[in-house]
Amino acid sequence: MTPAFVIALVLEGMHTPAAVPEQDNWTLVWSDEFDGETLDRTKWSFDVDCWGGGNDERQCYTDSARNAQLEQGRLVITAREETVKGAALPARMRAESSSPTAEVTREYSSARLTTRGKASWTYGKIEVSARLPQGQGTWPAIWMLPEEDRYGSWAASGEIDILEAVNLGVACQKCPGGRENRILGTLHFGGAWPNNQHKGEEMAFSEVLDGAFHTYTLIWYPERMIWQVDGRTFAERSADEWSTSASSAPAAPFDQPFHLILNLAIGGRLAESRGLGGVQRGGYPKRMEVDWVRVWQKGGPGISPAIDQAAERGE
Repeated sequence: MTPAFVIALVLEGMHTPAAVPEQDNWTLVWSDEFDGETLDRTKWSFDVDCWGGGNDERQCYTDSARNAQLEQGRLVITAREETVKGAALPARMRAESSSPTAEVTREYSSARLTTRGKASWTYGKIEVSARLPQGQGTWPAIWMLPEEDRYGSWAASGEIDILEAVNLGVACQKCPGGRENRILGTLHFGGAWPNNQHKGEEMAFSEVLDGAFHTYTLIWYPERMIWQVDGRTFAERSADEWSTSASSAPAAPFDQPFHLILNLAIGGRLAESRGLGGVQRGGYPKRMEVDWVRVWQKGGPGISPAIDQAAERGE
């Protein structure tokens, strides 16, 4: 497990972040309040490629300020409808490819930020305050991947999706109010693709369309995980529901450090198979705004499984 991190000291030209109070025996071990003039590159890196995430997404991810910058104390990830050319594969796949310099042209640009190689955690409470974009084909995500593929390639080493939402605001007969307002929390595990498995929940959350910021939370213990929005639990998984083909350890593959990812995808199989279908042209740019990210742990570098059950469930 990587060492605990503390809130960064004020750098020259940056504003002093507001103090964050401790929470019910949780200790704040890492955070970004996005109060500086520029993104803190000691905390975040960019994935730069046009791969499509293995989901047939339609964007190129860039490290341009046009696609990710700080505005008034917030991180803004902006998807734009424009022709972009870039690497066909992510950096980790190019070395093993027969065409490592291959490029592809896409119809949209966006950004994907990651703490990979800079901060990762095993167990804890991860909170992100965010405002999500709307429109057919939009796919904002807050999620985690293992720092190392200890149990093998995806999804044998696991994936934790803290928050996903697709096509918010479009017509939806199944949704209260008649507009898409569902949020998803999902685990991916099992064997390497195509022997992967997943378990997840989705919940109608009408407030996601109100234009305000909402807090998306994962509480992660060795024996279970809890997903919350604004303190309300909408999904829960126990260790007997997940596994990996590479180990019989009871918490595997979710017993290793995972890093955090924030991104706004456009299109992809999940988004395009729902709602009105495909990606609706026009109405760009689309913005995913993040007010802050906070990571908490209990008992220093480890985690005590004891917690108030009512607090867990947002009661």
